[in-house]
Amino acid sequence: MKGGASVTLQDSRRLPVEALRRRTDSEALGFSNTDELGCLKGLIGQERAVKAVSFGLSVNSKGYNLFVVGNPGSGRTTYTLEELNNRAREMTAPDDWVYVYNFDDPQEPLALNLPAGQGKDLAKAMEEAVEDLKLTLSKAFDNSQYEDNKAQLVKEFQEQVNRFMEELRTWAGEQGFAIKRTPQGFVNLPLLKETGEDGETLQREMQQEEFEKLEEAEQQRLQKISEEISQRTLETLRQIRDLEKTLKEKIKALEGEICRNAIQPLLGEMKERFGEQEKVARWIVALGEDIIDNFNLFIASARDDNAEVDFSRYIINVFVTNDPAQGAPVVRETNPTYYNLVGKVEYESRQGYLYTDFRRIVPGAIHRANGGFLVLEAEELLRQFMSWDALKRVLRTEELAIENLGEQLGFVPVSSLRPAPIPINMKVVVVGTHWLYYLLNIYDPEFQKIFKVKADFDADMPRNSETEKLLACFAASFVKKEGGLPFERDGVAEVIEWSSRLADHQDRMSTQFNRLAEVLVEATAWARMERASVVTRQHVRKAIEEKRFRSNLLEERIRRAFEEGTIRIDTDGAAVGQINGLTVLDMVDHTFGHPVRITANVFMGQEGVVNIEREVKMTGPIHNKGLLILQSYLGRRYAQDMPLAVSARIAFEQTYSGIEGDSASSTELYCLLSALADLPLRQDIAVTGSVDQFGNIQPIGGVNEKVEGFFRYCLVRGLTGNQGVLIPKQNVQNLMLHHEVLEAVEAGRFHLWAVESIDEGIEILTGCPAGELGPEGLYPEGSVHGKVKACLKGWLERSALLKKSLGKLGEAEKSEGAADSAEEDDDESSVTQDS
Repeated sequence: MKGGASVTLQDSRRLPVEALRRRTDSEALGFSNTDELGCLKGLIGQERAVKAVSFGLSVNSKGYNLFVVGNPGSGRTTYTLEELNNRAREMTAPDDWVYVYNFDDPQEPLALNLPAGQGKDLAKAMEEAVEDLKLTLSKAFDNSQYEDNKAQLVKEFQEQVNRFMEELRTWAGEQGFAIKRTPQGFVNLPLLKETGEDGETLQREMQQEEFEKLEEAEQQRLQKISEEISQRTLETLRQIRDLEKTLKEKIKALEGEICRNAIQPLLGEMKERFGEQEKVARWIVALGEDIIDNFNLFIASARDDNAEVDFSRYIINVFVTNDPAQGAPVVRETNPTYYNLVGKVEYESRQGYLYTDFRRIVPGAIHRANGGFLVLEAEELLRQFMSWDALKRVLRTEELAIENLGEQLGFVPVSSLRPAPIPINMKVVVVGTHWLYYLLNIYDPEFQKIFKVKADFDADMPRNSETEKLLACFAASFVKKEGGLPFERDGVAEVIEWSSRLADHQDRMSTQFNRLAEVLVEATAWARMERASVVTRQHVRKAIEEKRFRSNLLEERIRRAFEEGTIRIDTDGAAVGQINGLTVLDMVDHTFGHPVRITANVFMGQEGVVNIEREVKMTGPIHNKGLLILQSYLGRRYAQDMPLAVSARIAFEQTYSGIEGDSASSTELYCLLSALADLPLRQDIAVTGSVDQFGNIQPIGGVNEKVEGFFRYCLVRGLTGNQGVLIPKQNVQNLMLHHEVLEAVEAGRFHLWAVESIDEGIEILTGCPAGELGPEGLYPEGSVHGKVKACLKGWLERSALLKKSLGKLGEAEKSEGAADSAEEDDDESSVTQDS
C-alpha cells in the first residue's frame, strides 16, 4: 500500500474539502437580514407547472380540467389555491340555486336559479309573505261584503232547492203518494182518502197492514207509481247536487276573486323583484294559485295562534348562494365522500318511519363550486366509494341529479324525492402524486378526456445566484407571515445549503417548501429560547441537529450494538475477502446510512458466483441483476482464453432483512477479487457504487447518508487519519456532507475518494496495481488481475490433473476387474474338465 503508484492514485482520487459541500456566499445575497427583503410573489422553481396552471385556467372548453402532479410539500396545493382565488376574483359570481315545492308533482322538487345573492332574498321575502298573507287574507274575508255575497248565493241555492222539492211533493201528491225524509233517505208512502166529520176529504199515510190487505193488482199499481216517484226523486236530487256544485264553484270563485285581489299586490311585487327568470315567474304564478286553493290555512292560523298549520310547502330551500362581490367560488373538499361531493336527500325518523321533503335536499361540493373551481385531493377522492365515478359522470354530462346510494344499490326500489337536476359548469383541479396520475392514465380510459391539462411540479430546481435570492425571499415572506424573528444572511445561507442537501445535489435546491418551513420555524424557536433578536447560522444548524436527534433513535440503537461488539464492523487493518459496504435505511422521517460487512469465499468448482442471501430469497431483482453482472465481468476479464471454473459464496454478514439495489455490486466485486487474488482489502475504507459488465463504476443514491454513516462508526472507534469512503466519481456532485465530516476531512482525519472504474478502486483498497492486459494476452505478474488469473488458471490446471488422475484410476480399476473375471472363467473351465 505504500507503493509510489498507489500513493499517487490515492492522492489524485482524494477529494478536497471544497468538493464535499457547496457553500453559499452569504455576502452575495445582498442583505444583512431578512427584514430588508420584500415578500415573495408567485412560486419559485416551477416554471413548467406555473405555465400549465395558467393555460389550464384560461381554456374554458369541455374536458380541460387540471391534474396537478407533485410531491407533498412542494407547494402544489398552496400555489394552486392562490391562483384559483386570484382568477375567481376576476370572474362574475354564478347564479344562486334554490329548491322549491313543486305544486304539480311534490315528488319532484323544482330547481330555480336566480342572480347571485337573490336566493336568500327570495327565501326571506317568501317568509315575510306568508306572515303578511295571514293578516291580509283574514281581513279580506272578514269584510261584510264577502259574507253578504256568500249569503245571497246560499239563499238563492236554498230557494231553488225548496222549489224543486215542492214541485216533487206536489207531483207525488197528485199520484197519491207522500214523500217522507228518513235517516235512511227518502221514502214513498201511499195515501188513503177519508171523509172527516165535517164532510171534508182527508188524506193519511197507508199503513203496512193496510197495504198487505189490498189486492195484488192494486199493490202492483202502487208499486209501479212508487218506482216512478223514486226515479223522479233521484233526478231531483241530482239537480240539487248540481245546484250545490254550482254553489260551491260560485263561492270558490268569489273566494278566489277575493284572494286574488288580496294577494295580487304582494305576488306582483315578488314577481317584479325575482321574476326575471322564466322558471321563477312560472313558479310564482303557481304559488298564487296554491295560496288561493289553501287560503283557509292562512285564515285559521291568523285567527288561532295555537292552530297547527303546516306552511312548509312555502319555504324556500336556499340550496347554493353566492356573494356577487366575491366573484366565482373556489371550493376545496378535503373529505370527498359520495354525499359530500354530489349532495344528498336527508331523512327524518318519525315514529319508526323515514320522512323527507324538498327542504332536506343538501348541496354537495360540486353544487357549491358550480360556476367556479373545485379542488380535490386524488388519494382521498379515489379512496371514497363511488366518488370518482360520480365526478366523471358530472364532467361528462355537465349536470348533476342528486341520487342517494341506497336507491342505486338497494335490491328493492324505494319511493323518494327526485330533485330536478342542476346544470354544472365548473373547472375541477385534482392534486395528486405521479404514480396516481400514471395509474389513472393506464386503467381509466376516460381520464385523458376529462383531465387534459397536467401541471407537473418538480421535486427540485436549479441552484444559482438568482434562485438563492428567491429562496431568501421565500424565507423572508414566511418569517413575516408567521411573525418570526428575522434571519441573518448567514442563517439564510445555511437554509439554502440545507435545501441542496434535501435535493441531494450541489447544483439543485429542493422544492419541498414545507420541510424548509419547518427549519425556519424551529430555528426561530431556538433563537427565542436564547433570547436572540435575529436567527443566525448556529440557530439553523441547531434546528437541523435537534430535528435529527428527535428521529434517530433506531440509528443510535444500531450504532450502540456496534459499540458493544454485537455488530462486527472493522474500521482499521486489512483482511482477505472482506470489505465494508454501505447501506441506507429509510424510516420516512429519518434516513441514515450504516456499514455492513461483506465477505467472500472462493474455491474450485463450476457453480459460479452464488449470493447466499439470494439463495434464501432475501434479495430483490435489482440486487440479483447486480450479482449476475459480476459473473459477466469475471468472464470478460479472465475467460477469454480458458474456461471460467470457480465457485464463490458472497454474504452480507449479520443482515436479517431484505436487501435491494445494486449499489453494493462494486463492493461485492472488490471482495471477490480480493479472495481470488489472496490480497487483503483495507478495512478502514467503506465502499459504495454499482458496476457495469465492463468494470465501470456507476452512481448510486444516498451518498451523503452512506458517507456520514461510516464516518460516525469510525468516530466511535476513533479516527486514525487513514479512514474514508470510496464513492463513484459521478456522485461528487451529490455531496452535501455534514459539517462534522467536513471538519474531519479538513483536518486530514477522514478522506473521500472518487473512482471511475474497478481498477482504480482495487488499487486504492489493496495498494497493488490492477494490471493491464499485455500484447501477449497476459496480465503483469504481481498485479491484482495477474494474481486472479493465476488463481483461476491454477485451479483449472489442478482440476484437469485431478480429472486425469481420476480417469487413470478408473481405468486401472476396470482392468483389475476384467482380470478377476478372466480368472473366474478359467476356474470354471477347469472344474468342468475335472468333472
